[in-house]
Amino acid sequence: MATESSGTPMIVIKDLTKHFGRVKAVDGVSLTVDAGKVMVIIGPSGSGKSTVLRCINHLEVPTGGEIWVDGIKLTHNRKDINAIRAEVGMVFQQFNLFPHLTALENVTLAQRIVRQRGEAEARQVARQQLERVGIPEKADVYPGQLSGGQQQRVAIARALAMNPKIMLFDEPTSALDPEMIKEVLDVMQDLARSGMTMVVVTHEMGFARNAADEVVFMDRGKVVERSTPEAFYANPREERTRLFLSQILR
Repeated sequence: MATESSGTPMIVIKDLTKHFGRVKAVDGVSLTVDAGKVMVIIGPSGSGKSTVLRCINHLEVPTGGEIWVDGIKLTHNRKDINAIRAEVGMVFQQFNLFPHLTALENVTLAQRIVRQRGEAEARQVARQQLERVGIPEKADVYPGQLSGGQQQRVAIARALAMNPKIMLFDEPTSALDPEMIKEVLDVMQDLARSGMTMVVVTHEMGFARNAADEVVFMDRGKVVERSTPEAFYANPREERTRLFLSQILR
């Protein structure tokens, strides 16, 4: 479980909606994540969980509702969007690494462009983060020479190098072979223990059970149930939650 939080809301979502044409992908979702806490969102495919995540940093433009990140209200104002994105790191299903750059160069690039760091400082930070995710020896290796798990750890290091206050993970292990999943989840568990504020969309029930402070179950664009991992797995309140768990925990 993550460390104790300050009780300060880092993310506040109020009545969030997102429509794609006539489809209500997100339908009135309200959530709060305190600083230093880990929220894990689970649910069937198409439940809206990844859309909620992408709305937090404006990768998807909300149809309605409000989102506050570290005290900044998300609006269509480019200045507000950039201010929020500067504080939020995001890791996707796909690694999105530049194949012609080494691991070190992939972690360095955004620092120099966005954070305006000099080359020496950016490289130092990159090496520190590659050490943090357990692959310092891969600094000079190209993505094509790395396993899927190693590539995802480079992607995590790249996000961490920007010194985010919040990390968002959108099914970060879904593109990995089974034997590579644990190495990525171990890095995420370490981040949770360090006190990083995290919102994680995942199907990895073990991670949700061990690392989350709160588990949120979504279905058809709505929050069906939210509780501590202990209560969620031992005594789910809603019939829809019990059905979902019976299908994935068999």
